Amino acid sequence: MKCGFVSLVGRPNVGKSTLLNSILGMKLAITSNVSGTTRNVIQGIYNDDDSQIIFVDTPGIHKPNNKLGSLMNKKAYDHTEGVDVILFLVDISKGFGRGDQFILDKIKDKDIPIFLLLNKIDQVKNKEKLLEDINELKEKHDFKEIIPISAIKQDNINTLIQCIKKYLEESEQIFSEEELTNVSTRFIMAEFVREKILELTHDEIPHTITCYVEDYKEEEKIVHIQVLIVVERENIKKMIIGKQGSMLKEVGTRARKDMENFLGKKVFLETYVKTLKNWRDEEKYFLELGLKDDE
Repeated sequence: MKCGFVSLVGRPNVGKSTLLNSILGMKLAITSNVSGTTRNVIQGIYNDDDSQIIFVDTPGIHKPNNKLGSLMNKKAYDHTEGVDVILFLVDISKGFGRGDQFILDKIKDKDIPIFLLLNKIDQVKNKEKLLEDINELKEKHDFKEIIPISAIKQDNINTLIQCIKKYLEESEQIFSEEELTNVSTRFIMAEFVREKILELTHDEIPHTITCYVEDYKEEEKIVHIQVLIVVERENIKKMIIGKQGSMLKEVGTRARKDMENFLGKKVFLETYVKTLKNWRDEEKYFLELGLKDDE
């Protein structure tokens, strides 16, 4: 059996989390059009008859303007070490830009096979231009594979899987077939709520917002989940709650649908918002976010 670890890297919004969900055939990582949606490193475990591939979804690498951004970049870089393949994703509908070149310069000297994945080909109307782009990108690095894909349309996903297998070693399974990810169900439920807030508020809400499952009780036919939304200012709290609670209600309605699809049960969801003051102490700030560096 072929087994190994594969890291997904790229700028924000190039489709790493969408690709992970597409490969697994389920929603595991949250997605949105807001940069910095992925803050934590999530592993998704893919199994078929002759392989087990552990995909590592990393935060989008970007020019940081605060400590949170620097920490997210560090997490992404750290998880390009010790893997068997690096999948470098580029949004080909926008072309190969300076941000993409910056990432390539950071990873190109690693002794690890690098695939260049040209994502969002469904948005490229000029296919001749796509072929020209591929020929130009071949000159930038000796990529082991260059594969045009559409993560959202699942185009060329099977081709990608078969290509990855060629670079993996024969070994015993690393995880049992029942294991899907390295993160807890409670974490995934909290992330569903955070995704809906970003989806409904766009750039109005800072990325520092975070969500915790305060209570999780699973019964035979229903799961009771209580999620705390933590913000740093009262005006943000008011925005999330909305007029007469309308925004918070819509967040809960949308998040509950994803929860029920994931759990396969009815969900009774309670959400509430809390302002956490005195976050100027950076140590406490990152501890509260759950993002303090492991080292």
